[in-house]
Amino acid sequence: MAILIDAAGLQHRLEAGERTVLLDVRWVLGRTDGHSEYVAGHVPGAVFVDLPTELADHAQPSLGRHPLPSVARFQEAARRWGINDGDTVVAYDNSGSMAAARVWWMLRNAGVSSVYLLDGGLAAWRAAGNRVEAGEVTPDVGQVTLGDGAMATISEGEAARWHGGRLLLDARAGERYRGEVEPIDPRAGHIPGAVSAPTTANVTAEGAFLPAAELRERFEELGVGASSEVAVYCGSGVTAAHQIAALEIAGFEAALFPGSFSQWSNNDANPVAVGDQPFEAERLDGPSGTGSAAGSSVKA
Repeated sequence: MAILIDAAGLQHRLEAGERTVLLDVRWVLGRTDGHSEYVAGHVPGAVFVDLPTELADHAQPSLGRHPLPSVARFQEAARRWGINDGDTVVAYDNSGSMAAARVWWMLRNAGVSSVYLLDGGLAAWRAAGNRVEAGEVTPDVGQVTLGDGAMATISEGEAARWHGGRLLLDARAGERYRGEVEPIDPRAGHIPGAVSAPTTANVTAEGAFLPAAELRERFEELGVGASSEVAVYCGSGVTAAHQIAALEIAGFEAALFPGSFSQWSNNDANPVAVGDQPFEAERLDGPSGTGSAAGSSVKA
């Protein structure tokens, strides 16, 4: 199933009058100017999607910073964006699809099969010489019916055991994985056993996804194989969706840990590893019952 559409492909659809619901998901952690940037200029016809309020429920320590909303709440939002059953949806942002991938994953999970990411986002659209428009777009209310469970997920408990013969990828920046800095979550570090795989390495400097062959090589170097059971987390389940998209482009499937590290680190019972190694639980104790993996330590 195709994931990406380029600027030329989207322009062709629009010129041909093919029904296309455009979603502008401009959001970056720590910034609140996504809507104002959208109003200043967006792909003609695009509807603004507010990630914190429409693609997430209220933050809860036990569920993370961006818990997935209920099916009913998400369906209400999708209808507000003008989506009907059978529609093709194209989502984009201006940050390498890092935010847009959240709505891509959620719509796929809800049973919408024809949903794409605009590769390279608004920057690619503009670079192709296409026009943008200013102002707000308020579409007619749609009638889409959404479900749940079409995409694989894992729970907090499963994340604790996932490293036992399976592969857990941490999509956050390397310095957050290593525990050198933590700007928002209560503890710094990573889930023991997780492998560092920053999402930013999935894209070019211009914000487009790397070619499938390069992505496949990247993930194979991280330990992903044809029969691997892979799960992904990030800070709050947003950029992890981007990692899942990149894995699919490369030919691999992966599950999402929706609560991600914001849920994990809020539970004091969960250990947190620091350093540049996965630090599997089995390696915490040496033959004498003490010791740890090189380059890592674990904090309860």
